[in-house]
Amino acid sequence: MTELPEETGDERVDAIVAGMGRLGELPVGAHVAVFDEAFSELEATLAAVEAAGDEEAAGAPAPGDR
Repeated sequence: MTELPEETGDERVDAIVAGMGRLGELPVGAHVAVFDEAFSELEATLAAVEAAGDEEAAGAPAPGDR
């Protein structure tokens, strides 16, 4: 397996990626569950980032209002 990056710049994503490090300790049959878990966590993180961006955009003045 290739090496995982040490940091992504987002602590939430770093924690998810770090969890992937346990793959080497698990039988191959258990890998799908780990990938599914990571995917779900990444989706939730992305949704949170998008929601925060939407909230910031809603409070920001329109480009023509500056």
